[in-house]
Amino acid sequence: MSQKPRFRITRSMKQVGEGQEISLEECKAYFAARADFAFQSVLTIKGPDSTMSIEGDFFMWTHGEAQIPFRHYMGDLYVAISHEEIVPVMIQIATDLQGDIVEG
Repeated sequence: MSQKPRFRITRSMKQVGEGQEISLEECKAYFAARADFAFQSVLTIKGPDSTMSIEGDFFMWTHGEAQIPFRHYMGDLYVAISHEEIVPVMIQIATDLQGDIVEG
């Protein structure tokens, strides 16, 4: 099984003093204004033989039948590119939040 590339939206590349962290409150306000996103505090992943729950701050993007998590963690947003349609959404979010996109 191949790993999906993971990206991080961050402001860590900005100069010190420019509001480096993307706060959870800022994310909640931003994503609340987008009808295609919903907040969840637990991500549930169902596999063929088991179910796993991960606690955290997840902004779930609905794309057709798929739910794509953007996870807020320690001042950054993380997303795995499991569908090519995520890329323009990720770029728009980074632009709106004045962040950079970094692989990893």
